[in-house]
Amino acid sequence: MSIASGLRGRLTGRRLPRRLTQLYTGLALYGVSSALLVRGGLGLEPWGVLHQGLAERTGLTIGVVSIVVGAVVLLLWIPIRQRPGLGTVSNVFAVGLAMDGTLALVPAAHGLAARIALLVLGIVLNGVATGLYIAARFGPGPRDGLMTGLHRLTGRSIRLVRTAIEVAVVATGFLLGGSVGVGTVLYALTIGPLAQFFLRRFAVPEDDRRSTVVASATPGQAILRP
Repeated sequence: MSIASGLRGRLTGRRLPRRLTQLYTGLALYGVSSALLVRGGLGLEPWGVLHQGLAERTGLTIGVVSIVVGAVVLLLWIPIRQRPGLGTVSNVFAVGLAMDGTLALVPAAHGLAARIALLVLGIVLNGVATGLYIAARFGPGPRDGLMTGLHRLTGRSIRLVRTAIEVAVVATGFLLGGSVGVGTVLYALTIGPLAQFFLRRFAVPEDDRRSTVVASATPGQAILRP
């Protein structure tokens, strides 16, 4: 199947409006959830640690940094021959914009109870967002595509490649001033089960045989992160 026919398969069908709604709702909610973790101040998700550290060093907003990092990671797809989808490109911009918008509206939490509430809400909402956008089947986010591309290129397991990338990301972000804490650990322990739960809830039935062939690899590729 050619790339062009694959794109036609993804962008046609009677369930396209639902899939597009899920995609952009999921990406927006992902940005909201990341912003809530920032406001909670108890530790960020792995890539959020890096984004916050870079924001501290550059003076850019964390949302803008997320966009820049997403674009750079997407460029790394070229040598490993990954193919982006609509969801991949949309991810680069939508998450960062939603994150900055939420940070402009939601003040920092004061008091441990409020901070814990924001942490829990952020993690659960992140699971909802992940289930929504992955189930839409428009391609993995830039960071997950990097992971699956390196898995294919090196022959190493997804678990090993993912762990290596995220350890490097967290360590770099921490050294730059990013927030690592109990929230980072709680996120790592819970996001997998949460994403799997919501992925089942938001699964979109296939329109026909062709869309099944085209989309079958997407959930496996977009393991968790946009």
